[in-house]
Amino acid sequence: MTALLQTLSGWTHAQQLDVLARADAARIKAFAEPLIADLPEITVIENRTGLVMLPMRDTAQGTHFHLGEVLVSEAHVSAGGQEGYGMRRGRDLEAAMAMAVVDLAIALGHAPDACAAFLSTELRVQSEADTETLRRVEATRVDMETF
Repeated sequence: MTALLQTLSGWTHAQQLDVLARADAARIKAFAEPLIADLPEITVIENRTGLVMLPMRDTAQGTHFHLGEVLVSEAHVSAGGQEGYGMRRGRDLEAAMAMAVVDLAIALGHAPDACAAFLSTELRVQSEADTETLRRVEATRVDMETF
């Protein structure tokens, strides 16, 4: 059903989805809303919540195991021969649908400049938040050699 997947210049589809999945819920909803009006008729393939297993790797033994389950919201939409997908942590179906709409808009080549700007802004915000988290973690690190 889908034609060749279109992505933004300089972005892989996986990178786009990674940023969209972590984007602020209010910002992604506000960004996606005006995109809907200019897209072809959208068909909702799936819109649901569920649990997914969280895989981890035991670094000592090199084995994989499941740490537990994570509640996610998932949306899958199509329009114009393309599909959009969204999966986000938590029970926010609107945010998952907004993610799927943005993914669909990118796949259709709709508003590429606005989509690229949104992704770049969200990536910058996420990178800054990650850096701050790592700073807080580093402040608690204990050098066992000093004991």
